[in-house]
Amino acid sequence: MMTTSTATNDKYRVTGIRARTHLVMRHISRVTRSAFSMVELLVAMTLLSLIVLVLMAVFSSTQRAFRASMTQTDVLEGSRFAMDLITTDLRTMVPSYGVSNYVYLNGVYSYGAVNFFNTNNAYEYPQYGYAPLVQSLPGTGAFRTNTLQCFFILGRKNTKWTGAGYAVNSGSSSPLYPLYRFYAETNIDVNPLALCLRFQYEVYNGQWTNLSHVMDGVVHLVVRTYDPNGYWLTNGYDFWQTNRPQNVWFSPVSSGEVGCAFYSNAVPAAVELQLGVLEDRTLQRASSLGAGVPRSAYLQNQAGHVQLFRARVSIPNVDPTAYQ
Repeated sequence: MMTTSTATNDKYRVTGIRARTHLVMRHISRVTRSAFSMVELLVAMTLLSLIVLVLMAVFSSTQRAFRASMTQTDVLEGSRFAMDLITTDLRTMVPSYGVSNYVYLNGVYSYGAVNFFNTNNAYEYPQYGYAPLVQSLPGTGAFRTNTLQCFFILGRKNTKWTGAGYAVNSGSSSPLYPLYRFYAETNIDVNPLALCLRFQYEVYNGQWTNLSHVMDGVVHLVVRTYDPNGYWLTNGYDFWQTNRPQNVWFSPVSSGEVGCAFYSNAVPAAVELQLGVLEDRTLQRASSLGAGVPRSAYLQNQAGHVQLFRARVSIPNVDPTAYQ
């Protein structure tokens, strides 16, 4: 005879049927009792995904900051190198003691050697279509005018004349605003005027492959000359200064700067060098824009991303008699 019994196990009522001496009962597994539900798994996966996304964002921002600091360091190092290079060439400047520029000598007009020469790109090289970059200063109603000048320096090394010149190719779009250096030598018995004329010819005709590429992104390059008393030499110098230097020519004012040329025994007592370089990210962004209005409009609002360098270089070989 079969009997029916009811048993309770882990809060579940289980009905067992006794057949002979065996009782069949249902038990819940210990593994089943300790497992996660589907909702718990979804919540855990969502939290882990959020944590990974946050970590990736932090890592990405750290990488961007690191790359920005590295490129900023490169810009600063390149700019300091350019400043040191130009400063070294300026200190080698010497007077040629030749005839003054365009003088009537022995029945003919002669051109003398140029000891130092600088001019504005917009004034001397209109074929490049350069216009000074005017930038608004953040937080003020003021503006800063970035001007590009090219200049030549006559030096001497033992029995050779040396000529060094610097110019920015303002007509180039790739690379943008590259700075180039000219260098040449000739024998001491040759009129060194040929060095300056060669520099002017190569810049005027765009022979940039004959020059050495120094760096990119130079939007401001200006040199100013000073007399032994520290006065800025301009084309209005003789209106208030009695000891105007001889053998010096000044150009008309262009973009607030004055070009000049020194001949014979005249060299400036000091030269102020100004260099403005675009930061790397700003330079890349400007290079990607089309030439003309889009690029100009972008750069006009990037005054805070131009690194400015300034130094006044004394000229050891100045002849005081040129200022008497």
